[in-house]
Amino acid sequence: MGRSLSVAAAVALVVMCCSGLCRGGERLGARECEELGFTGLALCSDCNALSEFVKDQELVEDCRKCCTEDSDDSISKLTFSGAIIEVCMRKLVFYPEVVGFIEEDKDDFSYVEARYVYGSPPKLIMLDDKGEQKETIR
Repeated sequence: MGRSLSVAAAVALVVMCCSGLCRGGERLGARECEELGFTGLALCSDCNALSEFVKDQELVEDCRKCCTEDSDDSISKLTFSGAIIEVCMRKLVFYPEVVGFIEEDKDDFSYVEARYVYGSPPKLIMLDDKGEQKETIR
């Protein structure tokens, strides 16, 4: 039994390695992606759009290493009824885009709430129609 378990583990390892090679490029794990600021929720088409606006090739490559292939049942087809932008007041100075949205654009989106939580990096919490948290995007 011990030998069949080790053979199964070896087969699983080979399959995982091959699937990584078949995708055409290095993929990063969830922890590495999160450290880079990607949650794995980004679609690869989002990385293509990012490359049009951001000229930092390293950032775009990191996005592509963490993205999910687009499909008909992708998360982009999900809808949410509300959102919460959670951020630490002290860290806002490092995120001028978030400040700009909160100060200038948030009122145009009545379903978005700004919540200030000490020590929290900026994150977007997506809510379902019952107001319960469904997804968190950093």
